[in-house]
Amino acid sequence: MGKSWFDAFAVARLTFAVADEKLRSLPDGIRLSDVCFEGPAETLNRTDVSQPALYTTGVACYQSLVERHDGISIVAAAGLSLGEYTALHLAGAFSFEDGLRLVALRGKLMQEAAEASKGSMVALIGGDEAQAQTVCDQAAGGEILVPANFNAPGQIVLSGHVGACQRAVEVASALGLRATQLQVAGAFHSPLMAPAAEGLAKALAQVEFRPLATDVWSNVTARPHSRTDTGSIKKLLVDQLVSPVRWSQSCSDLIATVRTNAACPPDQPKMPVAVMEMAPGVVLKGLMRRIDRACEVTAHDHAKA
Repeated sequence: MGKSWFDAFAVARLTFAVADEKLRSLPDGIRLSDVCFEGPAETLNRTDVSQPALYTTGVACYQSLVERHDGISIVAAAGLSLGEYTALHLAGAFSFEDGLRLVALRGKLMQEAAEASKGSMVALIGGDEAQAQTVCDQAAGGEILVPANFNAPGQIVLSGHVGACQRAVEVASALGLRATQLQVAGAFHSPLMAPAAEGLAKALAQVEFRPLATDVWSNVTARPHSRTDTGSIKKLLVDQLVSPVRWSQSCSDLIATVRTNAACPPDQPKMPVAVMEMAPGVVLKGLMRRIDRACEVTAHDHAKA
């Protein structure tokens, strides 16, 4: 993960070096770059490791693209869950080092909350928000079960106690929907993450946020953050841990805003918008195909992409 950018660009090597130096709280004393490049996957997939890994790789990828293509400018930015921190850093909200400390703590707090709450998540395919809520209402059985991720039209993830998630699979099937329980550490973006949200709020209060240089879409509201109200940004980052990630709605609103600001001609209401997906992976590109097929997404999973 991120190795091709590390090999090809000095600025990416510097980013990983800073992360290795500043981040000394990973399990078993591992170095972030080592686990990114060599694994093992079970370690990299731990919430407290994957979050700083994703953040560092995304930033290293962006910095390398800027070095390769002089004059790149961000018109708008968004990131799914942890990716919102990457987007906010690129918009100038906080330094790379401050962001790294925040996401490392966020991952640690979420891992602890997950281990304490015995939660899970379920992927619901083919349903809309109303149907997702119906599944939650019928399957909860006195436990917590809520919509947690609106990833794309027809792709919603539910989150809550393990028992409720197991019942959700059966309820969804009875309603003619496909549902699969996910292999995740816990019930993310649900009320079961409240202890993590409380700890994150304290940490955010200690970090200086600067006004944003460009619009960044909030996962919680599916609207741009205030560029100048840094207190609001911090509050929404806390809310994000216990609220659904409205990624599909955020992308639709972002693309519509870009088209409006570009004075899209009336005969071209679906003017293509160029979107860059930072490393690692191509997941967001796949989701965007379902959100807005006219949107042109270039994924930068590898340096040659």
